[in-house]
Amino acid sequence: MDRLFAALPDRVVAVDADADGAEVRRETTPTPDASLQCVAASPLDPDIVCCGTADDGLFRSEDAGATWHSVEGIDHARVTSVACVPSEHGSTAVTWWAGTEPSRVYRSADALAWTACDGLTDLPSSSSWAFPPRPHTHHVRWIQADAHDSDHLYVAVEAGALVRTHDGGETWEDRVEGSRRDTHSMTVHSDAPGRAYCAAGDGYAETEDGGETWTHPQAGLDHRYCWSVVVDPADPDHRLLSAASGAMRAHRAGSADTYVYRKQGEDPWERVDGLPTGDGVTRYVLAVGDEGFYALSNAGLFRSPDGGDEPWDRLPLAVDDDATVAGLVAI
Repeated sequence: MDRLFAALPDRVVAVDADADGAEVRRETTPTPDASLQCVAASPLDPDIVCCGTADDGLFRSEDAGATWHSVEGIDHARVTSVACVPSEHGSTAVTWWAGTEPSRVYRSADALAWTACDGLTDLPSSSSWAFPPRPHTHHVRWIQADAHDSDHLYVAVEAGALVRTHDGGETWEDRVEGSRRDTHSMTVHSDAPGRAYCAAGDGYAETEDGGETWTHPQAGLDHRYCWSVVVDPADPDHRLLSAASGAMRAHRAGSADTYVYRKQGEDPWERVDGLPTGDGVTRYVLAVGDEGFYALSNAGLFRSPDGGDEPWDRLPLAVDDDATVAGLVAI
């Protein structure tokens, strides 16, 4: 069974999904004025969930989203990314990560006590970082740990850089040539050491050497404003990606025109036609679990066992037609 947490603009929805279907367990609002930005759950204890908000900081739940409590120790009210990974491969401990606007990274062992990882904005490229809708500032859009080294992190600053740390945020390495400047999401694969997959506003990219060098397999990808990427747990060469032609076509239902693509091995990207896409559909947020691939947008929540063209199953989660969803995690 997969436990899903979907971050909609105004609430977190917990969904249990198995081979026979899915059931919404609860829908809760962490704070009355919530404008949710991100969500993550502990892979070792899915009752522990965190979500970031636009103006009220980070909230934490110990009961799978039934109740929420505001977390102190993060200096900025806009929490734009949150992640949770085992502290070591096969470990029974986890490390939580959070990113904010303005760009700063925090770490925690329990999502209660947080420590800032200084030095991020001392990198040479930081003078060029800017988020186009608010060009006076920028934020941490995504934090991705390496599959085999939890201290090796990729940190995506929107917009301007994909930077790295090899020591859990003690020191930072600036962007390298070939890395994307507007990364929106990333993933890694436990069977592919050193490999990472990057969905960015300036296109798709992959690395096989821990981020030292990057390739840009774009053949077949007709829409290159990429938003969300996941990989088949059984096959590191089977990727799924959501994309649009640009930001104006991604985020607002009135102008949205978005698609889902898949790529297998060295084959070109091909469009996935088994779920609603195109006019009026905002960019999908993707997740993958034991029961298959999941896709969430204003069109609803969908699941496919293989991410293919066969009709995806619509799961029972109501989403407003004009919603721009914030996040989806499957545990």
